Amino acid sequence: MANRYGEAAIMAAKGIGSATGDPKVRWENALARLYPTSPAARKKGAPRGAFLGLCEDGLVDGIAAGRYTPPTENKTYAVKAAALLLEGAQPWSLTTLWKEVTKDAPKEHDCQMDVVLALWKNNLIVRKAKPTPPKS
Repeated sequence: MANRYGEAAIMAAKGIGSATGDPKVRWENALARLYPTSPAARKKGAPRGAFLGLCEDGLVDGIAAGRYTPPTENKTYAVKAAALLLEGAQPWSLTTLWKEVTKDAPKEHDCQMDVVLALWKNNLIVRKAKPTPPKS
């Protein structure tokens, strides 16, 4: 089972508890349900940036690519992790995935990989659609 940020990503991707397609609102609604008494947990930026970064790049099933978050390291980590998972080269754990996306920098993960792996294990990460070439 995913941690709560992973659960929030699944809920937000599926639109559970939210009547909108906006991934920012979906994320906020999911966190409000999972952390009703912890404003600090709801404001945690790393998992939010990872989720919205994946959405922004069109990597979350059912959510259109768009502008959802400013560029952050968290988005970069999540998008790199999704690309590695989509390559299917090896079974990735949270630890090995984190080490690879950070190039083994001495930095602790902050739930970014929980978000990515939860979405992956629930078949919610998809390949980016290739742009359609213009008709000549």
